[in-house]
Amino acid sequence: MLPVSSFRDPDGCCFGWGKRILRVVNPRALAEIEPFLASAVAAQFVARQQLVTTRKLDSAELDELRQAEGFDELARRYEVGAVLEHARVEFPSYPYEWPPEMLYSTGMLTLDLAQACLAEGYGLKDATPYNVLFRGSKPVFIDVLSFERRRPSDPVWKPHAQFCRTFLLPLLAYKYWGVRPADVFTKRRDGFEPNEVYRFCGPLQKLRPPFLAQVSLPTWLSRKGGDKSIYRDHILQNHEQARFILESLFNRLRRALQRVEPKPGRSTVWSDYKEFCNYTEANFSAKEEFVSAALAECKPSRVLDIGCNTGHFSELAARAGAQVVAIDSDLGCVSALWRQAREQNRNILPLAVDLCRPSAAKGWRNRECTSFLERATGAFDAVLMLAVLHHLLVTERIPLDEVLDLVAELTTGVLIIEFVEPGDEMFQTIARGREHLHADLTPAAFEAACRQRFQIVRAKQIDGTHRRLYLLKKAGPKESLAA
Repeated sequence: MLPVSSFRDPDGCCFGWGKRILRVVNPRALAEIEPFLASAVAAQFVARQQLVTTRKLDSAELDELRQAEGFDELARRYEVGAVLEHARVEFPSYPYEWPPEMLYSTGMLTLDLAQACLAEGYGLKDATPYNVLFRGSKPVFIDVLSFERRRPSDPVWKPHAQFCRTFLLPLLAYKYWGVRPADVFTKRRDGFEPNEVYRFCGPLQKLRPPFLAQVSLPTWLSRKGGDKSIYRDHILQNHEQARFILESLFNRLRRALQRVEPKPGRSTVWSDYKEFCNYTEANFSAKEEFVSAALAECKPSRVLDIGCNTGHFSELAARAGAQVVAIDSDLGCVSALWRQAREQNRNILPLAVDLCRPSAAKGWRNRECTSFLERATGAFDAVLMLAVLHHLLVTERIPLDEVLDLVAELTTGVLIIEFVEPGDEMFQTIARGREHLHADLTPAAFEAACRQRFQIVRAKQIDGTHRRLYLLKKAGPKESLAA
């Protein structure tokens, strides 16, 4: 069967075919979308890498696709006017995995597209962060079926309320109450309703901007049945007047979004890790030298940095030419890394993901958004695990064999890992007097466990510490059995 992952739009659906990303489009939608894809504004955003590159399959390719298992069923559900192919985004991510800065940049891109395409006679028919993926730190709009011909005399942008629910209100809740995107989108696909945010507000706050316009008034109106007339056609005689009203709306939404832009500097548990960790400058330099040498030797193209903190080693990997996915459970660290990657144009995708509780599959029949582990398994030729293993073993009580089994599934090539012995100061801090439970966690025991899955290429003791660095190469079946 062809793995269909998007089916909410009656005009078509997206699915994978091998490593290719294809989209079935019905004839009615094709007549609208083809002229848009050929337009100057589409070419402009494609050139900026902000709109996904798209082409139509030719007849020979379409005939080949018709032979694929499951295509007949797909054709029965959707009238096939054409099949489009999109440039692949190597590692999809979702709003509940993003720091708020990424949600903000996605909202800005949505407004940029909605406003720019007015000149071509088009509009966006929906406004959701699920229309966007990230290549490294850069957002790219992927749902070309969101563009539709607009009536020149229509002054209403129907996704206005959806934009508020999925962008403005989540960012407002983060700015004032620290509600993370994961707290919103894990349970609510379409973001916050105004009445949900209204419950957070104090009595006076409800009467002040921006809460009055974005939260209180919509809540009060909804109690009276809402203003249903907003969704009826409001056709004006003057096309320029309709365009002016829409331009004004987009400008107001842009200003409202800018008012809730996440600001740098929020301190979190691990955001100042480098300042209180027990590495001296010389120790850290030795660690950096080991990792840099391993990256230069192995030349990975796809790296997963587990427990990336603020991304020093993610940056090393990106500078070495790798596409990096960097994960950490600390939202402040991930936010700081995204800002840095964006400013320095690094190919780093920072995600707020806890490896012990990774994102589950979500959506209808768990098929719309795949789990983090499903996306990550076998997707990387190198994994970094620096200063994180002891937290998994001690704080989370995950057995060493379980950790190594998982990492062996994530990497197709090498693992660069830091082993921290129970005598380490940080180990003792997080063990809280229970070091005796880990007395058997010796370097010899660690290396024996590694050899069941990896070859030990190189190891280095960091002078004056209870920490060792290892470069491990994934073992084949015969090598693993021989060990």
